[in-house]
Amino acid sequence: MENYNQTSTDFTLLGLLPPSRISMALFIIIILIFLSALIGNLSMILLILLDKHLHTPMYILLSQLSLMDLTYISTIVPKMAYNFLLGNKSISFIGCGIQSFFFLTLAGSEGLLLASMAYDRYVAICFPLHYHIHMNKRKCVLMITASWIMGSINSCAHTAYALHVPYCRSRAINHFFCDIPAMLILVCTDTRVYEYTVFVSTTFFLVFPFISITCSYARVLFAVYCMPASEGRKKAYSTCSTHLTVVTFYYAPFIYTYLRPRSFRSPTEDKVLAVFYTVLTPMLNPIIYSLRNKEVMGALRRVTQRMCSVKV
Repeated sequence: MENYNQTSTDFTLLGLLPPSRISMALFIIIILIFLSALIGNLSMILLILLDKHLHTPMYILLSQLSLMDLTYISTIVPKMAYNFLLGNKSISFIGCGIQSFFFLTLAGSEGLLLASMAYDRYVAICFPLHYHIHMNKRKCVLMITASWIMGSINSCAHTAYALHVPYCRSRAINHFFCDIPAMLILVCTDTRVYEYTVFVSTTFFLVFPFISITCSYARVLFAVYCMPASEGRKKAYSTCSTHLTVVTFYYAPFIYTYLRPRSFRSPTEDKVLAVFYTVLTPMLNPIIYSLRNKEVMGALRRVTQRMCSVKV
């Protein structure tokens, strides 16, 4: 069998949909979502940085979530838009590796960070008197650092594999970004052993955090149910529902996509599901956390008033 593993050969990204009026409308919607995600996440990062009342573990974690989402969507959408507008669907071999590295790093890191945020809420609601003992800025920084480091290590391993296997078929990737499972279809060697490593890493970075989040919120909901004050229950339910919305939009399509055997996977279905965790979730996070959070809205008013007073 002839080997075409040449690092100078570009890949081709087939995109989300074939060229049509529907794809143009979808492209415009995605661009608007991208701009909303940029504005929303940048605003959250700046707001948390500027308002000292938000310098708590919960909002430090939230600022990191916004940073991850901002980088996440910027890794995918600009290249997709560039290829769509110019009609040039190619991406260099190295460029594809870089995109895969950042995507996998951010995907794994965000999975672990969401679990850290769930732990923070669990401690705050179930052990309010001991919150500052179990959760402080030092522990918060350690959680964030561990999320980034573990996500990067996992990403390095998968990206290194993808860049060193021989590609003997067409280099047309049936996706809108360099998703490694979509790239494996083009590999001419047996990838069954590697697919087990994908299963293991998906279980570690997605399934285990999802289970821990579910257990945390089961305990939280029980504690909330036992609260005597209705106002406290209402606030806790609001916080829980906010986080669970984010978790559902992020974990569910990710787990469903990556844990299915290759024989059950559909490129069209994979691309549609990928829109949820690469495009929609980064836009929804700042909206959900800002519009449904009185502390964030209060901080926004304080920062706005401060800026207006400086101008005057």
